[in-house]
Amino acid sequence: MASRFRLGQLIKGKANTYTITKPLHECIWLATSSQNEQPVIIKSVRHFRLQNKRDILQRFQSRTSALRPLIDEIQDQSVPPAIVLKYLDDDLMRASAAKRLTTLEIKQVAKRVLEALNVLHEDGFVHTDIKIDNVLVNYGKGASRFTDVELADCGNTVHISSPFANDCDVIGAPVWRSPEAQLQISWGTPTDIWSLRTLLITLIYGDSWFIFRPDVPADHEAYDLKILMRHHQFFGPFPLSYQDIADDEAIRIIMYVMRSVPPEKMRPFASAAESEIAKEDKVFILRIMRLDPRDRPTAGELLGDEWFKQV
Repeated sequence: MASRFRLGQLIKGKANTYTITKPLHECIWLATSSQNEQPVIIKSVRHFRLQNKRDILQRFQSRTSALRPLIDEIQDQSVPPAIVLKYLDDDLMRASAAKRLTTLEIKQVAKRVLEALNVLHEDGFVHTDIKIDNVLVNYGKGASRFTDVELADCGNTVHISSPFANDCDVIGAPVWRSPEAQLQISWGTPTDIWSLRTLLITLIYGDSWFIFRPDVPADHEAYDLKILMRHHQFFGPFPLSYQDIADDEAIRIIMYVMRSVPPEKMRPFASAAESEIAKEDKVFILRIMRLDPRDRPTAGELLGDEWFKQV
């Protein structure tokens, strides 16, 4: 693995110094703080996403503990720009694969991610990449095995007035992506809400089941279309109100998608048996998984939902 740092290297930040202990990825290292010998994560790369992540965290982390915080910035001019982030034990993909989450843990995850999104959305920012491995956890003992749940990777977080949003750029990973983002029509804060609920369905069902994963490999030419077909299959049909927000090309795609799923292949999520999913969980999911983004509740509204009082 090519490395800009070397094991044992001491690097200086604005607030502290750090010793590199292990390469984790091409541009990610594990290090220890000289101040308290606690582990930290150092990311170093010449890319706008790193600066954007720093700027977003500096703006929002004082307003919520649900975002994985920025700890420091590296001052060494001999390496690409680098930031220091809080270390957490695991990500939710590995945690859920190792042991299925309890109802209490699923609601803890949902609440914490919604708390982070509520702060971002209040100021018109969209995370754009809500997925299971972008939620980080610390382990402990108690009714929930998680002592900390934090939303990570704000590198692609943008304002709804940004060129990325105005140009309807492709965002996020396909199986977590909202239908409006998949169709490359106008997207905003509701796209994060769709992605979070997709994540919760995975956690509720367990066994690393991804509801929108198609039956073709990711490099298949019909991969994105197959995902839209699954959106329609479980939560369709696409409403007529899409005519207000979609261009002619998107409407043609929607019509093709709906024609491609015969009635006998429809699998309405609303018809899922209680042996599959608890009634209160299904009601909560159905409140959110609306194909028209204008019909989805906000993060703030969801934080007050009765579902969080049912444990």
